[in-house]
Amino acid sequence: MDDLEKYIDKRKRRSSAFDTGFETGYEQFKIGVMLRAAREEAGLTQEDVAARLKTKKSAISRIENHAEDICLSTLEKFAEALGKRLKLQIA
Repeated sequence: MDDLEKYIDKRKRRSSAFDTGFETGYEQFKIGVMLRAAREEAGLTQEDVAARLKTKKSAISRIENHAEDICLSTLEKFAEALGKRLKLQIA
């Protein structure tokens, strides 16, 4: 475990609010990272995806960097623009 992981673990144990907030933020961060990775894997730029969705590059950037409160329909459209389909899993 590196220093950052130790720090996060210590903060989580000290504060349930930090723990809850961290997990929520981390999940939102992961969604954005997954969307960006899928876009890059498809060989598309943010501009390409924006054109396919009839929106602006800034909207795609916002989706990838601030995925909190993103609609399921938006995720489906994003995946479709990449030539993929959205797959949800409850674990």
